[in-house]
Amino acid sequence: MTIVDTPERRQLRELTRAFVTKEVLPYLDDWERAGEVPRSLHETAAKIGLLGIGFPESVGGSGGDLLDSILVTEEVIRSGGSSGLIAALFTHGIALPHMVASQDDGLIERYVRPTLTGTMIGALAITEPDGGSDVAGIRTCARRDGDHYVVNGSKTYITSGVRSDFVTTAVCTNLPGSGSLSLLVIEKGTPGFTVGRRLEKLGWHCSDTAELSFVDVRVPVANRIGPEDTGFLAIMQQFATERLSLATQAYATAQRCVELATRWCRDRSTFGRPLASRQLVRHRLAAMHTRAEAARVYVHDVAERVAAGEPVVTEVAMAKNVAVAACDFVVDAALQLHGGFGYLRDAEVERHYRDARILGIGGGTTEIMNEIIAKGMGL
Repeated sequence: MTIVDTPERRQLRELTRAFVTKEVLPYLDDWERAGEVPRSLHETAAKIGLLGIGFPESVGGSGGDLLDSILVTEEVIRSGGSSGLIAALFTHGIALPHMVASQDDGLIERYVRPTLTGTMIGALAITEPDGGSDVAGIRTCARRDGDHYVVNGSKTYITSGVRSDFVTTAVCTNLPGSGSLSLLVIEKGTPGFTVGRRLEKLGWHCSDTAELSFVDVRVPVANRIGPEDTGFLAIMQQFATERLSLATQAYATAQRCVELATRWCRDRSTFGRPLASRQLVRHRLAAMHTRAEAARVYVHDVAERVAAGEPVVTEVAMAKNVAVAACDFVVDAALQLHGGFGYLRDAEVERHYRDARILGIGGGTTEIMNEIIAKGMGL
C-alpha cells in the first residue's frame, strides 16, 4: 500500500466496510430501481463521521485529508457499493470545497455545516447543454442588481440535481462566454429556479441527475463564493480532487471486479473442471489483477503528491486516464468471464460494467486529459 497505513486508517476502513454492509447492501438494488438514495442515508453517514471525512473540524467535518477521502471511496466500492453510490452520497465533495476555501463564515454556517450533518444536500452546476468541457465558455449569466444578482441560463448533467437543497453554480459575471466566472450558491425554491426532467442514464442509476433552469433568479450577493470573477480559478483548483476521486472509483471498481470474477471462476465449473483451472482464464485474471493494482499504486502516488501541495496537474490527468483504462479493461473481461449471468441485473458485475462508462467522461473526458498531458509535455 502506497498511502501510509495507520491504526486510524485501518479503523476508517473497518467503519466504512461496516457501514456499507449494514446500511447499503440490503437496499442498493432498490435504490438503483428508484433512481436515488434516501436522504436518511446522508444523516446516517454523517452520524458515524463518514460524511465529513476530508473536511476540517472547524467547519463541521470529521477531519482527515484527501488521502483519507480516497480510502473511504475505495472501501465503499471494494465492500460491494458502487461508483454511483459515491456520486449520490458524496456529492458534497464537489459542492462544498469552494465555500470552505473561501473561509466565508456566512456560507459555512448556512450550507457547509448543515450538509456535513446530512440535513442538507448540495450539488455543483457547471456543465451547460451546449458547453461540455468548455468551462471558460459558460453562458449562464449573472447581472448585478443592487445587493442581488439576476441569473439566467441553464445547466445539465447535474449530479444530485433532483434532491439537492442548493446548487453551487458557475455563472458568467461579464459577457457570456468571456471566461469571467463567479460561483453563486442558489437555493432550491428560489423563484425562477426550476429542476427540469430527471435524466435517465446508462449507469449510476442510484444517483439522480437533472437539468436546471434559471429565469430571472434573484440571488443575494452574500451567496457569492469569493470575489467576483474568481470562479474559473476556484473551479480549476478543485478539479484535481474531483479527478482523483474518479480515478479512485475506477481502480476500486476494477479491484472489486477482479474479486468477483476470481470467485466466480473458482466456483463455476464447465466440462467437469473449474473455470479457474484453465490457463486461458487464469492468465486473463492475472492480467486484470495486474492492471487494477498498477492503477491503484499510481493513483495513490499522485494523490500523495497533491496532498503534499505539489502542482501535478499533468500527473493527475495521467492518473485518471490510467485508472479509467484499467477499469474499462477489467469490467469488460469480468463480465465476459461471468458469461450469461454477467448480463443479468442480478449480477453485481453488470452494475459495475454500466457504472464504469461515465468515469472516462465525468470530471473531464479522456480526450481533455490527453490534451492536458500533451501540454505538460510541451506539445
